[in-house]
This record gives sequence, structure tokens and C-alpha cells, in this order.
Amino acid sequence: MNAIKRVVVEEAVWADLSQMREPGMTFSRLIEKMIEHEKKRRLVEDIIRVQEEEELVEIEL
Repeated sequence: MNAIKRVVVEEAVWADLSQMREPGMTFSRLIEKMIEHEKKRRLVEDIIRVQEEEELVEIEL
């Protein structure tokens, strides 16, 4: 389902988002890319935290 939603943002945020868009890119696609990037960043952060805080054991294959 394609629901159209409106999100209120400040002018400065709108300007920053506009500058981040590639030619022909929709704001929806830009936000999708930003979400993907954030998910990857959080995954890397979690992996690093586990490596630093947890005792890992090697599993022989």
C-alpha cells in the first residue's frame, strides 16, 4: 500500500535533505537510503561492542 504521509521539518533540515538528494531522486528514496545506512551503522556498532565486551570462543569447522 502506498500511503502518502506528510512530515513536518524545519527549513534548515529541508535544505540539508535537499542538498543530499541526487538528481531525480525522490525524498522517499533518500530517506530509504538514510535508513539503510543507519541500520548498517548500528550493526557495525553492535558487532564492535560484542567483540569488546563478550568472551568469544572459536568454533572449529
